[in-house]
Order: sequence, then C-alpha cells, then structure tokens
Amino acid sequence: MSTDHTPIPLWPETPPGPCRAGHNEDPRAQETPIAVPFLLPADDAAPRPLVVVCPGGGYSHRAAHEADPVAVWLNGLGVHALVCHYRVFPWLYPAALHDVQRALRLARERAEAWHVDPTRIGVLGFSAGGHLAGCAATFGDDGDPGAVDPVARQSSRVNALISCYAVVSNGPFGHAGSFQNLLGEEPDPELLRRLSLERSVTAANPPAFIWHTANDPAVPVQNALLYASALAEAGVACSLHVYPNGRHGLGLAADAPGSVRDWTGACAAWLAEIGWR
Repeated sequence: MSTDHTPIPLWPETPPGPCRAGHNEDPRAQETPIAVPFLLPADDAAPRPLVVVCPGGGYSHRAAHEADPVAVWLNGLGVHALVCHYRVFPWLYPAALHDVQRALRLARERAEAWHVDPTRIGVLGFSAGGHLAGCAATFGDDGDPGAVDPVARQSSRVNALISCYAVVSNGPFGHAGSFQNLLGEEPDPELLRRLSLERSVTAANPPAFIWHTANDPAVPVQNALLYASALAEAGVACSLHVYPNGRHGLGLAADAPGSVRDWTGACAAWLAEIGWR
C-alpha cells in the first residue's frame, strides 16, 4: 500500500451546489471537499479495481471509523480505495452527490497513473454515506465530452455498490434527520420521492452487496429490504445479508459480538465472485 495519502481537492475552483442561507459562519460551510487516496503499488499485475468510500454521519458529519480504516481493509483485499470527504450540512443536495461523482471521475481520469481498471470502479457507503453511495449508483452519467476540465469528461457511473446499514427510504422507515440535513425543512416533494432510492432503481443499477442488522435502532432494517427488493424487481443482482444483532454505526465490526463481524468476509467473497479480487 502506498504511504502517500496526500488529500486531493476535488474541485479546482468553488465547488458547485447550494448552501443554506444564514449558515456561512458554520465551519462545515467552509470545508474543502477532498479525496484521500489509498493506492496499492503498480506492479506486473493487471490494473486493479478501486472503491470510493463514503463514511456516514447523517449528512451532518463524517464518521472517522468509517473512512480510513475501511480503505485499509479494501487494500488488504487487493482493491485501491479513495476516501471521499464530501460536503455535509449546511450544504444541500446535490452538493454531496457532486463530490462523490467528482471522486469517481477523478479515479477514471487517473486510471493509468494509479493502475486502476476504469471498468471496475465502485462505491461503498455507511448509513447516510450509504444513501450517498446509492445515489451515485443510481444517478451516474457519462461525463461531458466537451468539457475543458479532463476530469469532467469522465463517467461517474458505478460498477458495484457496497451498502452498509444504509439510509435508503424516506417513507415510514426512513431516517428523518438525514433527509432534513440533505434537503432542508421544506423539500420539493418530487425530489423527496426521487431520493427515496427504492423508488428510483432501474435495470441500469450496478450489482450490490447489502448488509444491515435486524435490530438497528437508528436506521430500520426495512431500508435494506426495500432496496434489495427493488433491485430484484429490476433484475439487478444483489447479495443481501441481515444479521440478527448489532447497533448502528458498526463500521468494520471487528470487535462486535455475534455474526455481524462476518460481514467483511462475506463482502470479500462477493467481490471475488464478481471478479474484483
């Protein structure tokens, strides 16, 4: 693994996206969105896959234990990683989505230099970061071929999704705080519907590994069930794992009691099954 984790600013100038009025003094309004690379050394092996990591935090912060340690774990599986420090409250949608899409484009623009396979670029997210990862998996585009910026010319499409106790729905099982931080007090009803991701899945969504705990007290397990059901209905392959016990925010869950600690092994097996290891 490379020891150079120098943060890369995601935007060459002012990042796009609206910020809540009256919150200019909030330190989070001044944050520069960055990506932190965790790259494996280039060798004689074929170019490797890369996964963009989106830590959770209810769109109000980014949980540290769901960031760098996850990138190190992915490196141990032979996968490059890019931790996306996306914008949170007081930034509004689509600021965070623009950031993770920019990270995906950056990985493709630097694919040769980083020894990355541009056809195997995925996204992994926890909790609200899982919602962001799901948005990236659903609302990707092919880039702007006429852009002066070479990064903007690249695709933001996702080839695989890893969804960890993710916020998905804004229906009766939704996490109201995440959507309020993301969309504000009075969101547009159509946008609210669109961002309830079980309603926006199509056959173009990438294959997904989904895990949750049955007794998650913060984000109900129905979020995972609704999303897996929507993927199945669209004909998209997914691997769904519901573990009986575990608090919200477990991250890698290495020290968690019970079977939930096995999610990393199950995910590693799934990555091998789809040809990413």
